[in-house]
This record gives sequence, C-alpha cells and structure tokens, in this order.
Amino acid sequence: MIIRKGTKEDLPRALELIRELAIYEKAPDEVTNTLEMMENDGFGEHPIFGFIVAEEAGTIHGMSMYYWRYSTWKGKRIYLEDLIVTEAKRGSGIGKLLFEETIAIGKAAGATGMMWQVLDWNEPAINFYKKYQANIEDGWLNCNLNF
Repeated sequence: MIIRKGTKEDLPRALELIRELAIYEKAPDEVTNTLEMMENDGFGEHPIFGFIVAEEAGTIHGMSMYYWRYSTWKGKRIYLEDLIVTEAKRGSGIGKLLFEETIAIGKAAGATGMMWQVLDWNEPAINFYKKYQANIEDGWLNCNLNF
C-alpha cells in the first residue's frame, strides 16, 4: 500500500469515495460537490484543501482530505474533513496509515493539533479514534449556513 499526495488526476476517484461515504452516512443526496469545484478548490490559484490517497496496484482504496483552520484558543490546526476507506478494504489498516500520515502532515506544518467530526452512531469510527486517545467532546453543536 502506497500513501501519497493526491493529484488532480485522482479527483474522480476521490469524488467516488466521497459519494460512497455519503451513502454509508445515510446522506447520499447531500453531495453537491463536482469535479470542477474540486479542481478549482484543490488545484486552482488559491487551493483550500489537500488530500492523500492509499493506493495499491494502481487502485485508490482510501483517502484523507484536510484543510487548515485557525483556533483562537490553540492556533494553527489541521482539520480532517474526511477519512474514507472503501468498504471492501475497511479493517485492513488503510485508515491507520492515512490517519497517521495526516497527523504527520499537521506536525510538519507546525499545527498544534488536528480536529474532525464523527457521527455519534458510527461506533467503528469512534472506536478507531479512541485508540489514539482522541478527545470526543459532548456539548458542541454543528452549525452551518448554505449559500
């Protein structure tokens, strides 16, 4: 398994993985992102996300997509937007490789930590994160505005 930086050519597979995750999270109709948006947002004049992929024999089986955020309390943080491993490869160690490489990217960039979200019913993911002594907080509610 090779963990490497994602490229523009990887975006179609990345979008497939995003759609697969949306189905798993019971929200398949919520994905409105497009390849054009991802190309501009990840490889345009001002990229706002990065990603790494797990590839074996020319096939991408997983990815970690991240971006940078700033906490007034903690400083620079890496935000793990999605950690996705295709269903057929879950439990094979790919998630661990991607997660640890994302941590390494954050540390190399001088981040003070990593942030992410997990659905409260996703026990496999929660148990995975607990292996890293992750703080899974109660009390914060997600808010958003759609434009």
